[in-house]
Amino acid sequence: MIVFGTAIMNPETHDRCAAPGIRRAAEADSVILAHQTAGSLFRNYNLLLDKAAAYDDLEALVLVHQDAELADPDFAAKVRTTLSDPDVAIVGCVGAVGVRSIAWWQGAVTWASFSQRYEEFGGGVFESLTWEPENAPSYTAPGEVDVVDGVVMVLSPWAVRNLRFDESLGTLHGYDFDICMQARAAGKKVVTADFRAIHHHSLELIRNPEAWIAAYIRLAEKWDGFRPDTGADPERRALRAEAEAACAENMGRSHWLRTRALKRHLARRNQEFDTARERLRDTRHELTETRQQLKAMRQELSAANQELNSVTLAAVGSG
Repeated sequence: MIVFGTAIMNPETHDRCAAPGIRRAAEADSVILAHQTAGSLFRNYNLLLDKAAAYDDLEALVLVHQDAELADPDFAAKVRTTLSDPDVAIVGCVGAVGVRSIAWWQGAVTWASFSQRYEEFGGGVFESLTWEPENAPSYTAPGEVDVVDGVVMVLSPWAVRNLRFDESLGTLHGYDFDICMQARAAGKKVVTADFRAIHHHSLELIRNPEAWIAAYIRLAEKWDGFRPDTGADPERRALRAEAEAACAENMGRSHWLRTRALKRHLARRNQEFDTARERLRDTRHELTETRQQLKAMRQELSAANQELNSVTLAAVGSG
């Protein structure tokens, strides 16, 4: 039996995004845990793990962000196939190798079957690397990675009963990096699978840079001996510079996404203006033709009136 869990901070967002996707992916015996938020995301997810662990027939716990939508009708089958390997602890739809921090995108992304939908600038969608597998680069493939992004995470029964999110790390950032590192430190696998998800998220990717940087540093220090060795001395000032660079990179990507979205919006508006201009031109042409027709009709009416007056005068004169 597959359990689905969501920490709800905004019920409207959950009902619009997560709920339809969960209904799409759930089976007749699935359990859906919609948990009203109580503090940090770390705490909320631990409460969901505790609830899921109570089910003896648990096959998997699927943690879904309130603004994420499962878009794959074969989700359950793909999860079972991936978890058939008893060493697999955590599954996601986007992940990377060579990851040293919560900035997982600085590693080599090997699979990313999700899209981002935004509402700014008239709305739109950005499709990630392997949203359409048939058009994906040849080097991409689902499989073992260092870290998966937490927008959708599938935890095996072993992970549900043996791992917990570290609530000392903060309120939001880095929970996915930490739980993946825990699984790998225990000798388990973190993998990606080819299920698809839609992230309904604004183009502002990091809303609180200082909180993100603080989480970056705490997690880098916690997992310093387990991260890939770069040969650098991991002093705090160097870590902060590294964190700031990674944060700036993602904020730059946010600006890049916003710029692309704005260009799309302007292109749509220009197309609308061009269409309106064409319609206005056609309307003016039709109006000109109508005026010409009215003028001709007035001339015909005037000629008819003149002829009628002539006939009337002739009739009166002959009488």
